[in-house]
Order: sequence, then structure tokens, then C-alpha cells
Amino acid sequence: MAHLSANAPPSGSIPVTIGFHVRRVEESADLERAQANIPEPTGAAFAAYLGPDRLVPIDGKIKLVSAKVGDPDASAYQQARAIYDYVIANMTYDKSGKGWGRGDAIYACNVKKGNCTDFHSLFIAIARSRGIPARFTIGFPLGAPTEGKIPGYHCWAEFYAGGQWVPVDASEAWKHPQLRQYYFGHLDADRVAFTMGRDLVLKPRQSGAPVNFLIYPYVEVDGKPLPKEQIKNQFEYAAAVGR
Repeated sequence: MAHLSANAPPSGSIPVTIGFHVRRVEESADLERAQANIPEPTGAAFAAYLGPDRLVPIDGKIKLVSAKVGDPDASAYQQARAIYDYVIANMTYDKSGKGWGRGDAIYACNVKKGNCTDFHSLFIAIARSRGIPARFTIGFPLGAPTEGKIPGYHCWAEFYAGGQWVPVDASEAWKHPQLRQYYFGHLDADRVAFTMGRDLVLKPRQSGAPVNFLIYPYVEVDGKPLPKEQIKNQFEYAAAVGR
């Protein structure tokens, strides 16, 4: 994270460039171990992964949907797999219309379409409603070529089972049905994670409301959030030479 403060120049804009050196690796969970039917954690360390977020409720309609998914008496692993399959079967990756992209689990329930934030918010909401810890991670997808521009973010989820966090990518599984099994417990290396969580309070604390999720720069001017339309972003990547 970087926090920058400056006086506005006469031009009214402040260019900022940030670079990262990253070594990317595939993420894989021990799925055999994750299937151990042991009690799920309920302590304070997991409270943030069991409770609701502003756009990720765990009662009301989510509870009604949850009751229809899988066996509530099955292991956390088996329940999470049923939730994963439910999300893929009932959602459509579709960025048309309004309301998508906010990670609104109720929107996902009602409209049954959206992008990766909507897919994974629904997964997390149902999992938490059943007492399974789940969390949200967002970053950027990186393509196969050695360099290129990044058109936008990508996010995924994790649930806790068998004493470990197990990654899932339901939206990529929807787009690539042949990889549905792979994306339950694995993440390819063609991505980089930036932040985790929802309803974020920054340090130093922002004057505005908690940030829904953080992937693009958050800017305040004179103590007020700057509309995202006024923040111009460009992201790109390149393979490091000689590394």
C-alpha cells in the first residue's frame, strides 16, 4: 500500500507511476486434507470471514437460497463444492445493464448475472451463512504473452476447510467449463493479488465511507472522495529480463 499527499498543481492533475517486481506461482490447496470433517473455527481471528459485509449479507434471501444448496450436514469441503457448483450453474458472466461489478450478493441472487465480483460475493455470502469462513481477494489477470496492457481487475474467493484456505475461481470456471474441477482448489499463475477484504478502512483513515473493495486508486480531495470517473488508470506488465 502507498499513501500519497500533495497540493493540487495548476494543471489540476497529479501523475503517479508505481512499479512492482513480482514472482508468480500457481496456488494449490491440499484437497485431500481439506476434506477432513473437522469443526470449523469460530474464534475472533475468523470473525471477519464469518460475518456479513455491506453488500454480502448472510441472512434474508441469502439464507433462503443457502437452504436449497447441498447438504447442510456435509463437511465444509462438500458444502463449499455444492455452493461453487450452484453459483456456476445459476450465474451468467454478463456485464450488460446496471448493477454488476459491485460485488452485490443480492443483485447476483436476483439478476443471476455479473462479473467476477458478483460470482464470488454470492459464493462467499452462502458459505458464511452456513458457518464456513470465506474471504475475497482482488488483483489483476496477466496474459500469456511476455508483455501487454491489463484491461481490468480480476477477483476470486477462498473458503476455510481442513485447517487451510482453499481457493476457488467460479467466474473463470464458468468461462472455461473444462477447467471447472481445476478452479476448485487451484489458481493459475496468470494473476497477481493486490488486496483482500471488503468494507475497508484505510491507514491513515479515509474521510469517506469504508471502501467496498480496493484495486484502483482511492483519492480524496479536501476530505471528500473523488469520483472514480475523474481518476484515470492504466495498467501493464512485462517479463523481467534476465530473471
